[in-house]
Amino acid sequence: MTDAMPTPLSAWPNVPACHGWLSLDARGRWRLKGERVEHGGLLAFLNANYACDDEGNWLVHNGPQRVYVELEAAPWILRLLPDGALQTQDGRSAQADAPVLVDAGGRVSLRSDLGPAAIDDRDLALFLAELTDPHGGEVDEAALDALLEGQQLTALRWRGLAVSFAPAHAVPDLLGFRRSPAAAG
Repeated sequence: MTDAMPTPLSAWPNVPACHGWLSLDARGRWRLKGERVEHGGLLAFLNANYACDDEGNWLVHNGPQRVYVELEAAPWILRLLPDGALQTQDGRSAQADAPVLVDAGGRVSLRSDLGPAAIDDRDLALFLAELTDPHGGEVDEAALDALLEGQQLTALRWRGLAVSFAPAHAVPDLLGFRRSPAAAG
C-alpha cells in the first residue's frame, strides 16, 4: 500500500473565484448567502481555511477555489475577555497594536498580531472603561464626544496605545484590507 500524495495546486482544475456568497458580520458570525452559518463542521472548515491575499482581500480556500469574504467590519472581530485578553471570533488569542481607530458610529478598529480587527460592539462599554487621558486618568464625556466628532482635543489611550478618529470609509485603507473584494475586480 502506498501513501497518497496530495495533488499539487497547479494540477487542480482552473476554477473561477467566488464572490458574494460568504460574509463575516460585525460580531464575527459567518453568513452564507445572508444566512447565518451554524453547522459546526462548516464553521470549523471556514475558520481553518480563512486567509488573506497580497491585495488585502480575505477569503476561504475551498480546494483550488477562492471564496472571497465580504466584511461588515474587519477580518477579525475581537472580544474583550474579563481577564483583559483579546479573543477572535474563532477563539484565537490576539494582541492589540496601533493604530486604534474610532469612527463616528463608535466602531473601534485596530491592528492586531493576526491582522486588521474590530472590537465587537457588545464590548464597547469595556473598551470605553479602559480609555485614559495622557496621564492615565479617566476620560470625560466631552473628550469622548470630541473623539466621535473627529475633533479630538485630548490624546486618548487604550492599553497604552494611542486612540484616534478615522472616518469609517477610511479604516480599510488605514489598516490594509478590503471590505468588499468583489469590488476590487
